[in-house]
Amino acid sequence: MEDLELGTVEVHAQAADSVEAVDPRIKRTRLLLQQALAGLMERKQFDKISVQDIAEAATVNRATFYDHYADKYALLECMVGRRFGALLEQRGVHFDGGCGSALRGIVLGVCDYLAAMPKPACELQTHMEPHMEAAVIAVVRRMIMAGTVRHPPTAGVPAPILASTLSWAIFGAAKEWSRTERRCPSEEMAEQVMGILAPVFRAAYAD
Repeated sequence: MEDLELGTVEVHAQAADSVEAVDPRIKRTRLLLQQALAGLMERKQFDKISVQDIAEAATVNRATFYDHYADKYALLECMVGRRFGALLEQRGVHFDGGCGSALRGIVLGVCDYLAAMPKPACELQTHMEPHMEAAVIAVVRRMIMAGTVRHPPTAGVPAPILASTLSWAIFGAAKEWSRTERRCPSEEMAEQVMGILAPVFRAAYAD
């Protein structure tokens, strides 16, 4: 597979929570909130979980919640980002250079993340699925946007459009793959997806 220029993409667990690495107190509070949300989602539909529910489960007040997150959707996105970042670290995936391996690493990460998620087996999980999908796509889009900041597209394609196109395409392909009973290995899937994305990326960075 031909290398594709992506720019330096720095993606770690702090992709969605960059401040928390600075202050242990911030990290501890955000982790409490994320754990509280995860626990609540095992018992209630996400739409029926309130900020007050999350704050009480985390033993903090509402004002503290809003000191860290704009709403429960932002909290969910950060929770997904942390878990996704941990998975990438376990795989040894690091985005530290300007080549297609960075984008391929994202594809592999999404495939593995979706494969590890429990399939919707009950009404509660079915209601949760759209929110989780939106959170994963948002995290992937942010990762790609981080690369375009340092290496903007050169063919007149707005960076947000490129990032949105790639993130939705990656997630859609990975979701279809994760639902296939006799699916190929994630590495093979990543190569297939890269074959589709390569022309799009080359066009965006055409001289």
